[in-house]
Amino acid sequence: MDRSHKSLCLFAEAFSRRRDPESTHTAAMEDNDETKKPKQKTAVICGYPISIFFIVVNEFCERFSYYGMRAVLVLYFKYFLKWDDDFSTTIYHTFVALCYLTPILGAIVADSWLGKFKTIIYLSIVYTLGQVVMAISAIHDLTDANKDGTPDNMTLHVALSMVGLILIALGTGGIKPCVAAFGGDQFLDHQEKQRSTFFSIFYLSINAGSLLSTVITPILRAQECGIHTKQSCYPLAFGVPAALMVVALVVFILGSGMYIKTPPQGNIMVKVCTCIGFAIKNRFRHRSSQYPKREHWMDWSDEKYDKLLIAQVKMVLKVLFLYIPLPMFWALFDQQGSRWTLQATIMDGNFGFLTIQPDQMQTVNPILILIMVPIMDSVIYPLIAKCKLNFSPLKRMTVGMLFAALAFVAAALVQLQIDQTMPIFPSSTESQVKYINMMSTPLDVKAGNNHFTLKPFTANEDYLTFGSPFTLLLGPNATYPIAIGEGNRSTSVIVQEGTLPKPITFSDTTSKPEQGANAIRFFNGFNITLNMTWGDQSFGNIPTNDMSKYVLIPQGVAQYQIKNALGSVCNYKQELGFGSSYTIVIPPTFNFESTCEQILIPVVDIKPNIIHMAWQIPQYFLMTVGEVVFSVTGLEFSYSQAPSNMKSVLQAGWLLTVAVGNIVVLIIAEAATLEEQWAEYILFASLLVLVCFIFAFMAYFYTYIDPAKIEAEFAYKEPEEEKKRKSVEMSRKSSHSCSEKDEETLQTKI
Repeated sequence: MDRSHKSLCLFAEAFSRRRDPESTHTAAMEDNDETKKPKQKTAVICGYPISIFFIVVNEFCERFSYYGMRAVLVLYFKYFLKWDDDFSTTIYHTFVALCYLTPILGAIVADSWLGKFKTIIYLSIVYTLGQVVMAISAIHDLTDANKDGTPDNMTLHVALSMVGLILIALGTGGIKPCVAAFGGDQFLDHQEKQRSTFFSIFYLSINAGSLLSTVITPILRAQECGIHTKQSCYPLAFGVPAALMVVALVVFILGSGMYIKTPPQGNIMVKVCTCIGFAIKNRFRHRSSQYPKREHWMDWSDEKYDKLLIAQVKMVLKVLFLYIPLPMFWALFDQQGSRWTLQATIMDGNFGFLTIQPDQMQTVNPILILIMVPIMDSVIYPLIAKCKLNFSPLKRMTVGMLFAALAFVAAALVQLQIDQTMPIFPSSTESQVKYINMMSTPLDVKAGNNHFTLKPFTANEDYLTFGSPFTLLLGPNATYPIAIGEGNRSTSVIVQEGTLPKPITFSDTTSKPEQGANAIRFFNGFNITLNMTWGDQSFGNIPTNDMSKYVLIPQGVAQYQIKNALGSVCNYKQELGFGSSYTIVIPPTFNFESTCEQILIPVVDIKPNIIHMAWQIPQYFLMTVGEVVFSVTGLEFSYSQAPSNMKSVLQAGWLLTVAVGNIVVLIIAEAATLEEQWAEYILFASLLVLVCFIFAFMAYFYTYIDPAKIEAEFAYKEPEEEKKRKSVEMSRKSSHSCSEKDEETLQTKI
């Protein structure tokens, strides 16, 4: 592959890297050079087999399906299944880990038994079933017998979700190593140029599908749907990816008659594992000191395996040893879809010309990759080379890990800013109260040790916190003993009753509204019953001196209607941000004139999110730089250090580091007892820095090799060794023949 085309391939790899750590499919493709392809004529268009167009469309739809589902997955866990952040993160990363463990199984099944075509078909059916089950699991009306909007049998929804995710992990992981390899099989030996171009188009289809789905499915999720009650439309967000997976399967089957289908040739990973296993077993069998030591422990397998295979396994093991610290990078990298998405849910996503959903922030990574890869490849690396600095691949990977650690430091700084703006809710032994004066005169209030004056129709700015019962004094003559609830938050509205002020207490929300919504309610201080509505949702008929229920309203301009029994209407508009809570007070002076909305008083219970999502861009930028420097370089390094027939083994090892990285996240998420999220970010950053130093130490002692040169040396030695072996066998046979003759002579004499 020439230099310019190699850059194009690496560009495609890098763009798909956030999507596909397995984008080293090229390695698996190269393995097929060993296998003679059948000289089967296929229909071509513009020099390309028609069959590859079915494969490219299939890959686009499959990637749309997978990443569309995955983009909204952690929010589905949190808001639909009602899991907490830690458990949602744990299950999310368990699923991702499974998706990167199953490719090894898929490769073995395809190469050893079914072949790539049948493996793709069978596992795509499993994959499709999994997506359909996920879409069904998200239908809240499925078990909502009492029509209150909450599923009555959450266990069924959880069980369906887990079955769906397992099927998806088997499907997407199983076909991962097969589709690109199957595409490479469609080209004949003289179509090397077309095959290289195909891989570039294939990578672009991966990213077109994944990027579009990451933008579209959060929009679908934000819609409201349902038979009895309207809620976030997770069935649609999962249903569209399921439909795309059906399309992917149908399109792939339609091209069946045009494909070149190579039979299973045996899997090199199995050979490598059996060779290593034999060496370990043989070494253990000869552990006594009477047996001479061998130069390398793999040399104990030379009694059964040829020296070329042993030398190739040694080369692979050298690289795999360097892979040991790498999972920590992926432990941080894949939290873009979990912890960082959850962080975005408590931020302001209003960019003026558009509103960004929390799960859409993940698209920043591939967009930055489009910008960063050409800059790194065409500007940064050449500049470093001109400065005559030795920026070797392993040094690049070390720098990439440091950038990822810096990204988590940036995430921690953002989290600290968010925490400063978050409301402080009462502990289980405390109670919080806010007071609203509905009287037409100023009121002196003494609540416990707190003394303040409330003007007419106003509230105190912050909640007052109490740890024990207290006495409430309202003016000189009104005294009320107040008991505290356990972890309660309430609003005490002070109204005129006869000649004395009297407090009426209402319970408030004790958590920030979910999914960036705003919790709105009305207090009716007017002298008649009023009805309040927002769109088709009603706050109910509210009597005098009573409070409505909370209604969750999304960000934007909300328009309310206030009506009386005679049909008079007052329209009130309120601009809402993300995650706020308001009590809108209707004072006794209210009227239905054209200026009615100016009389209403919005009281802030919980402030809206004020830290903008744009503050996440620096951490995404640092992570993207780390990804470009670490991942693309790591793939190129692994490819250059792998024997010609074992690139797929290193591909499997690379995927395994991704899986282990996700397992690390779920272990730390469950084991770490850190209450503050920023502290967890710092913990991950610190662990990666530590691992980075370990990797740098290991890399310092690594000696770069030329696998082709080593293989050529063995190719030259083999004929000579074969002659020697035959000569030894001939002499043994001759000796054996002579001994037989001597024995015959001896027998004759006897």
